[in-house]
Formats: sequence, structure tokens, C-alpha cells
Amino acid sequence: MDMNATEKPMLILKDIHKFYGKNEVIKGVSPEVRRGELVTFVGPSGCGKTTLLRLIGGFTDISSGDIILDGQRINDLPPNLRDTRICFQNYALFPHMTVAENVGYGLKINKWPKDRINARVRELLEMVELEAFGERMIDKLSGGQQQRVAFARALSLEPKALLLDEPLSNLDANLRLVMREEIRKLQERLHITTVFVTHDQFEAMAISDRLVVMKDGLIEQVGTPIEIYERPANEFIAAFVGYVNFMDGRIASIDEKTRTVVVDTQYGKFEINLEQEDLRNGDGVLMVVRPESVSLSLDCGVNRQNVLCGTLKTYMYAGSLAKCTVMVGDKKMIIDQYNPRDAVHFKHAEKVEVEIPRSVHLLKKKK
Repeated sequence: MDMNATEKPMLILKDIHKFYGKNEVIKGVSPEVRRGELVTFVGPSGCGKTTLLRLIGGFTDISSGDIILDGQRINDLPPNLRDTRICFQNYALFPHMTVAENVGYGLKINKWPKDRINARVRELLEMVELEAFGERMIDKLSGGQQQRVAFARALSLEPKALLLDEPLSNLDANLRLVMREEIRKLQERLHITTVFVTHDQFEAMAISDRLVVMKDGLIEQVGTPIEIYERPANEFIAAFVGYVNFMDGRIASIDEKTRTVVVDTQYGKFEINLEQEDLRNGDGVLMVVRPESVSLSLDCGVNRQNVLCGTLKTYMYAGSLAKCTVMVGDKKMIIDQYNPRDAVHFKHAEKVEVEIPRSVHLLKKKK
């Protein structure tokens, strides 16, 4: 059994509110982070994710609620006494100091003996694979190297929680991928409780144990990347995490024995596996159809369950993947076709067959 699931959380936020004047930017949220877990706050700009991170770190005053770290209420403590460390978006390194001096800065402020500082700095630089860069000045480093220095400095005093504020946003796309993997590897090795903030949903999916999806100062859903992607709680989350085709429908019948439902849409009837317990006959639903879950073929005209005939509008072949646009009636569907061996045939096709899987997620519409 996963001990993380049963032990007391390392970080507990209780009914957190934050006002700027009359503007409430955090509206009563209560997320928890387990010991050794990497949780990412994700959402569009202005949703409150960075404000929440700054509240945890003590860089912004809380309006109401409690922040509890390892059993201790830390609301009133200044940042340096909170046992949290933050990596800012711009790294906030000292340009007039060497790499080693930057990494050892917190230790020096805490009056560690010089020999202990030197030993700890060597250990940290080794950890982030910069052991040969100790004497180098910060402005002589690449963006990725500076990011590692900021990471090492944040870890120097072994904080109980590491806070990462969009730490990869200043890097180019390829380096972001590399650093994302390195951060995850290091976090797992050190088993350090980490809160990561990003607006990039794909980055969040790749790096996290769990996601906290935010919108307008509220938490919309908390779950593993798979849960958020496969079983989004609402239309906003479904559309925010990856591309999605929505299809309007209504529950025509439910078979409890086989756990299937028939969804009636303007494009036809679909048999769907029933996951939810709250669906009833007559309920309006949105079918959440991911581009990679749809099958495409050239066998048009045969009447089969969950199969529609459409008009192929675009077919962009890119080796292992073809991105397609198909019109089904007045509905435009985006379809990702993997391992597309029939690329040549599809290029010249007009009519195609679109097969909707039985495993699509259904969102119940509010009445």
C-alpha cells in the first residue's frame, strides 16, 4: 500500500482567502500536499496559482485561513523562518557572486562554519551536476545552468517544502524538456515535498504526482494527471488539459447489467461505457472525445455502431502522426491518427469513416 496515501499531509491549506482591496483573488481553497509528493497548481493566467504559492512561502500576507507545514501553523512566520524555499521564475541569483557563493548564501546567513558550508556546497553542486562550475560567475552560465544553481540554493537548508514558481518558463523548448526530467528525477531521489506552479498543462501533466486545476481563485479539480485527462470534472478542465472534441447529446437508455448507456446526438446514437453513478435517462451530456481516441478509416457507407461518415478537410502527415480535420455534418472534428500507414490513400480521399470509442467520458450538463 502507498504510505503517502495514508500518512498525514506535509502541507495543509485550510480555507485560504486572499483579498487585494475588495478584489478576492483566492476564494476559500483547501488543498493538501502529501510528504514527498510533487503537486502542481495549474490554470490560466490570473487564476490565483502564483498568489497561492506566494502565500505558502510568506511573500504575500494571507487574508484568512491557515497554512500548516508538518503540523505547525506558519501563517505569521516570515519567509526565512518557514522551512520552505522558493525558486523564482527569474532565478533571483546574485550576479556579483560565484556559483558556489550563490549556493552557499543561505548557509552563510544561518552562520554555518566555513568548512561545513564548503562541504555542503560541493554536495549540492554534485547533485545538480555543476561540480566543475563552483568558481564561475553567474553571467557566464546558460539559462539551464542558472536554473540548476537556483535549485541547488533552494535545497541547501533541506526545506520541508520546495516551491517552484514557473522555474522553466525562461528556457527554450528543448531545454525545458531536459530540465523538467531532471527536476522530477531529483525530487524523487530526495523525496522532497514540492509545489510546482505552471500555466503549461502539458508540463504539469508530465511532472506531477497530482494536479490542482484552478480557475478564478477556486479549485476546479484535484487528481492524478490520468484522472484529470481521462475523467475531467467539467467542460473547462476537459478543454484546458489537451485538445478535445465535444459532442452534445442526451441519455436515451441505460443498461445497468452491461453498464452501458446509449447517447442520442444529432449525428446518431452512440453506445458508451457507463463510469458515473449520477446519470439518468433523459440527462443532457457532453461527450468528451479526445483526438487520439478516434479511429479513422476509408470504409465509408457500412452502417455500424459508433461509426459516422465524414468529409476529410485536411490531412497533415508527420511521420508517426497525422493530424486530420473531418467535418461530420456541421461539426469539425480534430483527429490524431497514429502510425498512419495509409497516408497516401487518405491524401486523396474525400469521405472517411470516424469511429467513436465506447470509453469516452460523459459530462453531465447542468439543468
